[in-house]
Amino acid sequence: MSTELELDALREQFLELARQDDVLQVRELLNHQNISDVAELIGELPEYASQIIGNMSIHRAASAFKILDLTDQKTIIRELPPFKTAELLNELPADDRTSFLEELPGKVVKELVKMLNPEERQITLSLLGYPEGSVGRLMTPDYISVDVEDTVQDVLDLIREEGKEMETIDVIYVVDEKGEFVDDVRIREIILASPDRRVGDIIDYRYITLNVNDDQEEANQVFRMNNRVALPVVDDANILLGIVTIDDVLWVANEEFSEDIQKIGGTEALDEPYLEMPLGRLFKKRVVWLVVLFLGEMLTATVMKYFEDEIAKAVVLALFVPLIISSGGNSGSQASTLIIQAMAMGEITIAEWWRVLKREIISGLMLGTVLGIIGFTRVLFWNSVFHTYGEHGTEIAFTVGLSLIGVVLWGTISGSMLPIFLKKLGADPATSSAPFVATLVDVTGLLIYFSVAYMILSGILL
Repeated sequence: MSTELELDALREQFLELARQDDVLQVRELLNHQNISDVAELIGELPEYASQIIGNMSIHRAASAFKILDLTDQKTIIRELPPFKTAELLNELPADDRTSFLEELPGKVVKELVKMLNPEERQITLSLLGYPEGSVGRLMTPDYISVDVEDTVQDVLDLIREEGKEMETIDVIYVVDEKGEFVDDVRIREIILASPDRRVGDIIDYRYITLNVNDDQEEANQVFRMNNRVALPVVDDANILLGIVTIDDVLWVANEEFSEDIQKIGGTEALDEPYLEMPLGRLFKKRVVWLVVLFLGEMLTATVMKYFEDEIAKAVVLALFVPLIISSGGNSGSQASTLIIQAMAMGEITIAEWWRVLKREIISGLMLGTVLGIIGFTRVLFWNSVFHTYGEHGTEIAFTVGLSLIGVVLWGTISGSMLPIFLKKLGADPATSSAPFVATLVDVTGLLIYFSVAYMILSGILL
């Protein structure tokens, strides 16, 4: 990728040629740039997006188009002439074309699919037929497959003949006469083998496959754990249907990460850039969770009402309510965020819930004890200096200290177990967002606080 100065120079040069309407020079300029630089140019000059893509060679245009933001892609397809749109869509790799089309309304997809040539239309409709979020939506049919009886020379000839059209030739896929997957072999092993050697004599039958119906997040974990650039995709009968490459999986992982961050923040996932989303839709995405959290927080008032008599007898208890519930909410949010991230990275499975619970009980006790000691010390010190809490400052200090231990412990347990519980139910763990956990712990934290206060201060202040 070019430096900032080089990109500035490219932008100025393009704008000058565009003002002169010098199409040949514009085409010459764009076709000699790095694809990443062209994408940067479109990002800086979105009003010229369709002009930039339309003046590039179709192969380079497709390479640039597939790495653009969805908003820019939509603009380009909307503004390009129909013949250029058809040319671009047919040139796109099947998996990238499918990823783009699945973000569009059904009517638009129908019209765009009509522009595809018969072969590409059949492939696209096949990929779009798989469930959303499945590996089938990611896979591409552009790969090299050979028979176990082929020789190395046969494979090399096939690569020379078809390799330019393939997504990758780093790995060659071996099938039998029925189309069933047998093994994959790296191109390095093919090149180093004798030309007359059979493919069946080279393979070692140590392979990893993805099922076409697997979740895309599972594919991400498989790639991460096995250091592969591409993996074969098979159906339930072990028929080789396509391959998934690492670049597609990384793209999905980035989208999933963005969605999880938004959900952890207490909002529905945004399906387009923030500044491009209509305000009405943005409102709908945010208001639902805010209403749910607000209704949850109203339970806090219910709990306070239940302990109204205790608060009336010892008004000092109300002073520590924000301290208690915020500490519990913070510890719960911490635990929830850590567990969601660990589950997303494949570090934790549902079956390991007991190990997680044991660790969080210990962590909760340790964290709660630290905060409890600080709270206990602060109340005693403040009372000794300012006599804020009267003659029962020690009892109040014990109430605050023990309550903090209990609330923080409950917060860590709730925050760690809720994502695992939701995953067990088939829901998205990120739904147990930090605000949701905090609201839950706020309500239950009050119950813990006033229960401890009743036990310690009963007969003294209560």
